[in-house]
Amino acid sequence: MSIILNIETATKNCSVALAKEGKTIACKEIAEQNFSHAEKLHVFIEELLAENNLQFSDLNAIAVSQGPGSYTGLRIGVSSAKGFCYAMNIPMIAVDTLQLLAKQIQIEDGIIIPMIDARRMEVFTAIYDKNYTQIRNTQAEIIDKTSYQEISKKIHLVGDGTEKFKNTLTDDKFVFHSNVIFPSAKEMSELSFEKYKISDFVDVAYFEPYYLKDFVLSK
Repeated sequence: MSIILNIETATKNCSVALAKEGKTIACKEIAEQNFSHAEKLHVFIEELLAENNLQFSDLNAIAVSQGPGSYTGLRIGVSSAKGFCYAMNIPMIAVDTLQLLAKQIQIEDGIIIPMIDARRMEVFTAIYDKNYTQIRNTQAEIIDKTSYQEISKKIHLVGDGTEKFKNTLTDDKFVFHSNVIFPSAKEMSELSFEKYKISDFVDVAYFEPYYLKDFVLSK
């Protein structure tokens, strides 16, 4: 039986989940303004293992949210995952952060656009169909009243980046899911297990998070 530790730190939510055979069995997470990831992440991991009578040696893999998102948050999560994988000689799995956001809702028609707040009127976005298949590449995007005019379907918006556009995206086709704010490690369990089964691993030594840094730092 595979046991995977899932780590999600791409946003203000510091989230860790344990999964057996793709099912979340326990999760600890907290979202704070001051990014407490550095002090909370390892505590959460140790508590989860202890509370479930597991040791680090019981883990078969570590999965980490790869971004896009906060530079600091991603760096902390990926660095921790690399350290654990290297020390225990187990594989590392990378999961797309925006897909984690998209999977928090179920829709019958239309598309899902997860948005992670970047700065000002900019967000990190991608577009997914109702089956969570990505149909437009991830990008840093400045949103205005002309955004998504070419799309006639219902557009379901999730993530902390959506709130600032409620007065901008006013067409009836936009559906704001305000209860879905941050990605969570709970949604990683199924995705990481699917990758584990086909040995879709990343190189522990050379893997880098998907910062979208070139967009964020441009003037």
